[in-house]
Amino acid sequence: MNLKTITIALAAALLCGFSYGQSDTQGVKEDFKPSPLNQPGQEYPQVNSQGYARFRIKAPQADSIRVSLGLGGQGGTRLSKGADGFFTGTTSGPMDEGFHYYHLTIDGGVFNDPGALNFYGSTRWESGIEIPAKDQDFYALKEVPHGNVQQILFPSKSTNTSRRAFVYTPPGYRKSSKRYPVLYLQHGWGEDETAWSNQGRANLIIDNLIAENKIKPFIIVMTYGMTNETRWGRMRDFKIDGFQTVLTEELIPYVDANFQTVANRNNRAMAGLSMGGMETHTITLNKPDLFGYYALLSGGTFNPGELKDKTKPRLIFLSCGSKERPEGVRNAVNSLKEAGYNAVSYVSEGTAHEFLTWRRSLRELAPLLFN
Repeated sequence: MNLKTITIALAAALLCGFSYGQSDTQGVKEDFKPSPLNQPGQEYPQVNSQGYARFRIKAPQADSIRVSLGLGGQGGTRLSKGADGFFTGTTSGPMDEGFHYYHLTIDGGVFNDPGALNFYGSTRWESGIEIPAKDQDFYALKEVPHGNVQQILFPSKSTNTSRRAFVYTPPGYRKSSKRYPVLYLQHGWGEDETAWSNQGRANLIIDNLIAENKIKPFIIVMTYGMTNETRWGRMRDFKIDGFQTVLTEELIPYVDANFQTVANRNNRAMAGLSMGGMETHTITLNKPDLFGYYALLSGGTFNPGELKDKTKPRLIFLSCGSKERPEGVRNAVNSLKEAGYNAVSYVSEGTAHEFLTWRRSLRELAPLLFN
């Protein structure tokens, strides 16, 4: 899959899974509860058991408010103004389960919802809403041993600055001299190094899998994947060279020098969602001796031809949501298997280009790593 195809596929996928317009309330259950991602003490936004979302904004001087849901804020749910100065409205249909970005357009200006927590996406801090998923237990905060997510600043001569990364270390890290494999995990376009721990719940997913003895503990490194800022719709302008240098020549050596890692390709993996999958695809092909495990989460595919005559990966993992292009993922994995590669596909049922797809993908990927 080339860059143009990936860009078109991502743009289409971003429009999936959201319902727009003012709701016809017939058939909507009135069992709404505050979203799990609300600011402390805030009653709205709310979600019900069917997956509808309801918003209520106080803006007595405003004439119109629209709620735009999803990465990039496509479409909109128009809110109705009451005599008390509150605008209220419900999505026209149920939303996909899991996390979604959104923002408000008030009389033409873009604002965040004061009732919701903010998350970095669409190259800005956006409001977030969580539609509880039936399988949310795997990323829930539980009474199990927890690892640590810490911020690091590492020197980058190529960009003439210090750059930031977040590093997850598993429960029990530093209590012994044990050394750990490392997964380098990349965010999507418009997001940053906070995405996988905040929106993706990566640390909780791994904590829970370790507690269930389903995976071998490993370190996760999450860093900002852009060295040349690129606007949505201009992905053709993105150049991998700068970030590849940061990752492979600066960050990896820093992590290996400062953390208890097993510093070889058989104990090093790279994965990414969406644009981060595109980065993973390119860098693993360019640097096959650095990484033993490749994973693209809604981020394109590999084919046997581009892997030929390169150091063979121990695993290739490809995933997407069932509302994306699952046949492309499945067909690619079948071709890789026929060519003798250890390849695995995963399709998240009922989801599109969104974080429940990627949370589930990480859950499926983790047990396959470093075995």
